[in-house]
Formats: sequence, C-alpha cells, structure tokens
Amino acid sequence: MDQDQPSRQEQSEIDSDVVMSDLPEESNDESRWSAQLSRVMLSAQRPAHRRSWRLAGIAGTALLSVVVLLLIFSGTRMILTPAPVIQSRIVVTPPTPTTINYQGFTYLSHPLAIFQGHNGYISVAWSPDGQRIAAGGRDDSVQVWNAHSGKHLLTYRGDTDDVEAIAWSPDGTRIASVSRDASAQVWDASSGKRLFIYHNQGVGLFSVAWSPDGTRIVFGADDGSVQVWNIVTGKRLLTYSGHDITVMSVAWSPDGTRIASGGLDFTVRVWNAASGKTYLVYNGHHDVVTSVAWSPDGTRIASGSVDMTVQVWDAGTGHNLIKYYGHSAAVYSVAWSADGTRLASGSSDGTIQVWNVSTGERYFTILSSAIGVAWSPNDMLIASGGLDRLVKVWQVA
Repeated sequence: MDQDQPSRQEQSEIDSDVVMSDLPEESNDESRWSAQLSRVMLSAQRPAHRRSWRLAGIAGTALLSVVVLLLIFSGTRMILTPAPVIQSRIVVTPPTPTTINYQGFTYLSHPLAIFQGHNGYISVAWSPDGQRIAAGGRDDSVQVWNAHSGKHLLTYRGDTDDVEAIAWSPDGTRIASVSRDASAQVWDASSGKRLFIYHNQGVGLFSVAWSPDGTRIVFGADDGSVQVWNIVTGKRLLTYSGHDITVMSVAWSPDGTRIASGGLDFTVRVWNAASGKTYLVYNGHHDVVTSVAWSPDGTRIASGSVDMTVQVWDAGTGHNLIKYYGHSAAVYSVAWSADGTRLASGSSDGTIQVWNVSTGERYFTILSSAIGVAWSPNDMLIASGGLDRLVKVWQVA
C-alpha cells in the first residue's frame, strides 16, 4: 500500500468541505461533481452538521412566520383604518367604460357623478322638476345638490337623530323629513327655513309621503301607527293602527284616495286615506317589508323585503302579479320609472337591479350597494344612496 495514501479512518476525518481545486486535475467533470456530492452527504451525516441544518431550518421558519405576521398586520390595519371625511362635493368619474357585457347581460359599474358629504345615506329623492337631489343621512341632516352641476345648495340640520326618510312636495318648494328623534319636519327647499314640526311623543318615525295635492303628509311610526296630518293647519287628521310594529314605508296613491304601508310585521296594508278603512292586507312576503311604491297609473304596488324578493301585485285585489328573485340579500328600496315600464330595487348585496315590469327580466345590474333609490322624472337617471357615504347618479337611458 502506498504510504502516502491516508488510512480509511484518517480519510473519514478529512474535512468534507472541499472545493473543485482539491480534486486531481485529470478528474473529469462527472467524477469531480460526484466526489463533491458524496462528501457533502457525508458532512450532513455528522452530528455537528445535523445541528447546523436544524438551526438553519428553525431560523428559516421563524423568518417566514415574521413575514406572515407583518402581512396580516398590514392588511388588518388597512381594513380598520376609517376612510377620511370628505367635504360635500361632486366627483365626475374619468372617461372609462361604463358598461360591461358578460354573456349577454349588462352591468353598470361607473356612475355618472358622485356626491359626498354625509356619514351615510338612508334615503334619496329627486325634486319634481328633476333639477335637484335631496338625501337624508346618518349625520342627522338633509343635503340638497344641483343634480346637473353638482353644486351643493344647502344643508338642513333641524333633526337630532338619523334622518330615516325624506320627500319633496309635489310643487318642489318644500321637503319633509322624519327621524328617529320622533319628529317630522317640513322646511323650505330653497332657504332651509323650518315651516312645520311635529313631535310624536317619543315614538320614532321611519317613513313619510306627501298627498298628490300637497296639503297632507302621511308618517309611518315605530309603534306601528300610520298618521295623516294637514300641513296647512298642522292638525292630525287620522291615525291608523293596523300594523303590529314599525311601519318602514308609506306611499300615497297617484289619485290621493289610498295609502299603502309596509312594516316589520311582514305585511303591506292598503287603506282609505280619508276614513282609515282597510282595503286589503297583502301577505306575500316572508320577512320585513322595507319599501312600497305605487305604479304611476295607480293599479299596482311594488314591495321590497328582507326576504330578498321584489314583488308586484294588484292594488285592488292583492293578487300577486310577479316576483323578482335577482337579489342575494335584503331589498331596502323599490322605485318605479315614470312611464311605469321599469322597476329599480336597491339591496345590501351590493347591487341595484332594474327590471322589466311586464316580463320580470332584468334590464341590467348596477354594481353599487343602495339603501335608497330614486328615478329622475325623465327616466334617464337613477340616484342611489348607501352607507358608503355616497350619493351616486347613474345614466340608465
């Protein structure tokens, strides 16, 4: 045996961290890499090296955990950080495509204009001439804008709690608002001067509508009552107590002879506006009725519910005509187009659906959550208000 050749024991003690220069020059590439791989494997089998590998693995796992925690913390902080409060203004969206056609169905995703100013909108309404938009909010105020220029016209702060509903007088000179603070107020739509206030003895009010002749107002209350008041004299004319609990929505028929009301008792009631006599009770919903609206010709009533349906039924017989099932969450508002051919419904599912009243098919879906929706008098625009602090105007014709 060659004396210069190390013994097998000595060979095992040679440091396995070799470099390519340790190998004979005449070794080919394959043998050189094979030798290096063998010695690295031998090194991994030693206890000291095994400890090193374990420590490296632990360090890598710890580093990965820190990175994951940092990502979670960053995402959580973005979610919890409140949006900045922006003063009332109009935002005109950039010239991006406003419609997306997917498999033959149209979605509207970009509003024509955005109004900001409230902490969250509960109700919206167009003036009868289509020139102004009013919105009631969770900051106890009502704001009015020029619908075309976006100019903020006035803020009415007569309420001391959430403004649950608002309504323009038929001549467009006054606005009525009702609030959880148990008051109903009527004020000048141009100056903001309060003209009339009614205190409902500690019972919150949730809905309001004007009579077609502009002389009376109907309120829906938290105790289940429906009250009719004379705006000229300030006297209560009638109290109707057919609902068991909160009346969420009221609507006057176009001819002024009947009033529809929907409530937390899952029913819609139609009654004589002068006598309080009940015409009919509609029981087609299986949850809270949040909104009712008369068709322009007065023959039908649309109702929206927490049961996620929009229903249209005969106002004289109570016979159900059609049901719409396009929403995946509670429906909070329904509104007829002025020509009576379309119906808009707003939901907490993040959409506004526009329906063909005759066929029940959807014309399109607006991608925006809405507590309140309202058609412009010319049927070309829809205004929507939601808890995202925005009033949006959508072009639909």
